[in-house]
Amino acid sequence: MSLSTDLPAEPAERAVPFDWFRTLSAKGKRAFIGAFGGYGLDAYDFQVLPLALGAISSYFLISSGQAGLLTTVTLVVSALGGALAGVLADKIGRVRTLQLTVATYTLFTVLCGFAPNFETLLIFRAFQGLGFGGEWAAGAILVAEYAHTKYRGRAVAYVQSAWAVGWGLAVLVYTLVFQFVSEDLAWRVLFWTGALPALLIIWVRRNLTDSETVTQRRESAGKRAGSFVAIFRGDLVRTTFFASVLATGVQGGYYTLATWLPSYLKKSRHLNVVGTGGYLFFLIGGAFLGYVTGGILADRLGRKRTIQLFAVLSVVFLVAYIQVPEGANTMVLLLGFPLGFCTAAIFSSFGSFLSELYPTASRGTGQGFTYNFGRGVGAVFPTVVGYLASTTLGLAGAMMFGAFGYLLAAIALFGLPETRGRELA
Repeated sequence: MSLSTDLPAEPAERAVPFDWFRTLSAKGKRAFIGAFGGYGLDAYDFQVLPLALGAISSYFLISSGQAGLLTTVTLVVSALGGALAGVLADKIGRVRTLQLTVATYTLFTVLCGFAPNFETLLIFRAFQGLGFGGEWAAGAILVAEYAHTKYRGRAVAYVQSAWAVGWGLAVLVYTLVFQFVSEDLAWRVLFWTGALPALLIIWVRRNLTDSETVTQRRESAGKRAGSFVAIFRGDLVRTTFFASVLATGVQGGYYTLATWLPSYLKKSRHLNVVGTGGYLFFLIGGAFLGYVTGGILADRLGRKRTIQLFAVLSVVFLVAYIQVPEGANTMVLLLGFPLGFCTAAIFSSFGSFLSELYPTASRGTGQGFTYNFGRGVGAVFPTVVGYLASTTLGLAGAMMFGAFGYLLAAIALFGLPETRGRELA
């Protein structure tokens, strides 16, 4: 097969909607579909826990701190899974790694539904984190390496937008299941629906291949491909440090919201299941548009400016959302849209930015390590919030801790270069 089938088409002279997709090769288009599906279902399998957290807490009679620990363990182990997946992506390829990660998070999400006690559920969620952590790195790099330089930011941002789709699907299923099934069983059913990604594994195996150009470079690198040591040498050590701090701040802030927002709406705003689902859909709608818009801005303003802009705005809207007085739930509903928009848009640059910061032989390792180091350390945030919620601060006051993460991210960007326009192969 000709190597030219890997190459993206040249962009048109005038901007056309979805040019980023049109310029992908046939293989690139299939890579995007596979990565989008994998990340969307990754989000679905992760989000069933926060949505079912109230029912799980009641069923196993656990404290808010223990409930937060379920998310923290998932994210801490996902840091290990993501780092390992990054190495595998450089050693055995992006597509094979994508298959392994999807299979892992699917299996252990389903097993969570059979957990007889809190301790077993904790173990299953830990193993689910191995696959959850690795999927994004493999999928984002795969698409980044097929995308045209001019459109790489928005191409990978659309992959990132799959998180909002998966989250929205999880909320829809949660609303239906908890309406028609008793709470003691409903949380188990929600986990069992996590078997959906098994169908994607079959499709990926039959239809996706790595970029031939990148495969040749990986093979020529030999043992040097996928080396942890390489990302801590020379100029890359500075990149690895600041990229890890950046990822920690953004994900610490995000997972504070993802974990505790459903509980906040139910306990602090006194909404029922349908009401909580409705408010979350409003926030998720903002998130989807945020992912897409952030990708366009990343290609026009640059990666750093886009992340800095939305880091500041995320702090503003997070504080405003939490500070809405009791009885003003309409304001909470309205603020959910810009909050979702900003906290999602900040992620849009990540796939392209981290891919562009590292050379081909270390791209999977560098992106997998930094992004998932951020997950691991950022995972402490939900637990801290859980324990702070049991003090005089209450849940609303404790969630303000998430704003610290976004401020940390904005500061970390001063140590990283702008990469817009950088060629990958």
